[in-house]
Amino acid sequence: QVQLVESGGGLVQPGGSLRLSCVASGSIFSIDYMGWYRQAPGLQRELVATINSGGSSNYAESVKGRFTISRDNAKNTVYLQMSSLKPDDTAVYYCKAGVRTVPLVKYDYWGQGTQVTVSS
Repeated sequence: QVQLVESGGGLVQPGGSLRLSCVASGSIFSIDYMGWYRQAPGLQRELVATINSGGSSNYAESVKGRFTISRDNAKNTVYLQMSSLKPDDTAVYYCKAGVRTVPLVKYDYWGQGTQVTVSS
C-alpha cells in the first residue's frame, strides 16, 4: 500500500507565492515519476507539471516560467514552487506518482488534494 500526502495549500493574494509538498510512503521499491495536477470547480483535472526520476520536467503552458517542480528522491518527496500566482490558478492541487512496489509492476497513485485559492 502506498500513500501520497500533500501539504502547503492555502489562501494567497494575486502575485504571491506558495510551495506545495507531497510525500510518498508505504511499500515503495521505486518511483518512476511524480507530478502535480489541478482541478478547478466545473473543469476537468489538468496536468500542471511532472518530473521523472532523472530530474527531467514537463510543464503546462499556463504555468511555464511561474511554477517550478522539484524532487527529493531520497525522501520520496515532490515539491511545486508557485510564484506570480493568478486567480486562474485557484484549484484543488493533486499529487500523482508512478510507483513500483515490486520491480516489474507499476501503479499510479493519487493524493487527497490540497486547496489553493488565489484571491485579494
